[in-house]
Amino acid sequence: MNTRTAIRLPVHRGPAAWSAILPDAAGPVVLDGDLNVDVAIVGGGFAGLSAARRLHQNDPTLRIAILEAGRLAEGASGRNSGFMIDLPHDLSSEDYAGKGLASDQEMIALNRAAIAFARSNVEDYGINPAYFDPAGKINGAASVAGHDRNRSYASHLSRLGEPGEMLDAKAMFEVTGSRHYVSGLYTPGTVMLQPAGYIRSLGQGLRRDGIHVFESSPVKRFERKGSAWELTTPKGRIGAAKVVMANNGHLESFGFKRKRLMHIFLYASMTVELDNATIAKLGGHSRWGITPSDPMGTTMRRIDSAQGGNRIVTRTCATYLPGMLPSEHGLARAARIHLRKFADRFPAIADLPMEYSWAGHLCLSLNGVAVMRELENGLYSACCDNGLGTVRSTLTGIGAADLLTGRASKISEHFLAEAEPTRLAPSPFDSIGANLFLRWREWKARRE
Repeated sequence: MNTRTAIRLPVHRGPAAWSAILPDAAGPVVLDGDLNVDVAIVGGGFAGLSAARRLHQNDPTLRIAILEAGRLAEGASGRNSGFMIDLPHDLSSEDYAGKGLASDQEMIALNRAAIAFARSNVEDYGINPAYFDPAGKINGAASVAGHDRNRSYASHLSRLGEPGEMLDAKAMFEVTGSRHYVSGLYTPGTVMLQPAGYIRSLGQGLRRDGIHVFESSPVKRFERKGSAWELTTPKGRIGAAKVVMANNGHLESFGFKRKRLMHIFLYASMTVELDNATIAKLGGHSRWGITPSDPMGTTMRRIDSAQGGNRIVTRTCATYLPGMLPSEHGLARAARIHLRKFADRFPAIADLPMEYSWAGHLCLSLNGVAVMRELENGLYSACCDNGLGTVRSTLTGIGAADLLTGRASKISEHFLAEAEPTRLAPSPFDSIGANLFLRWREWKARRE
């Protein structure tokens, strides 16, 4: 097909809190007019910026333009929890264990390559180290069942030769100030990002390298014209020899992989800034991150002033929305649940208000594969993060750049070897079934 027109553009519910707590960014550079480049990248999140960085590393002579529909870090890249996880983290499993030892060892190596790539960006561009904190994370358990899941996962990690430290209730209280957790499993390899700080800073670094980074410039259509592509935005056009689609689930908005991508929205809330009296009442460490022992439980994270303020983030609730349009009602429901989850964990400060609540878009496939390949001649994709956007999107961006420049790598080879995403059930059975399943999993994980 020579012409692709977007049937929808991204719609966000709630503010991108990670960006909102940082100092105001400079006004957007909008594509206003016509431009010719070697490579145009659609999407300015983890995948798109990583693709641009890798392309520049592979061939510094390439003329590159990134087209972001909104502002950097105000889409999905600023709406996650900021966990850059190195270990197996299969959200469809009971305890995060993946698809077997050999597969998990390969994935760990790739995840660590993504983290090393991000670390090099931090070093080369002088990104604030508070935005890239190699602090590790904890799988928190709030029940006997949760503790058993952690023991199962720890056993799996042991077979992989990976370290992990079991924490008792006293140690969990010392870290978090909460007596909600009966135990935890600490693993040291996770990096805790201030995701908006990292993405914004990476965009600034790419601009210094001479890469065009256009914001508020959604691609509404692209078409083949001779040997090149022409991309149309509201105020301009870009001609490009090659294109990378780094827009995750919105790949489907342009007609690719229809009925093969699952669009899940996760919801989160962030407190107002904690004053000194609240901090003293809370206790615990000033920075920590907890993923639930059950993947459908509640993620919690505490940050400090170097990352945008002394605040606590609560993230839980999921909905399957094929139309990619979260509702105000759904966000309000999730925000009420966040207040209950927060009060369960921190009864002494249960009346602390939430300043921000938001929805974030994840793209998954039934068989857990990404879409990193050449879709048409000169048109590449770096999409479908399977709920692991910080690491997996970094990897697909790198892989697409390597594929485009003809530089074989373990990253590109891994994704090229994956199968096609499995076709979903027909509507409305996919929505009914998926949302019933998500609610059931949330109910099972309600303590976690």
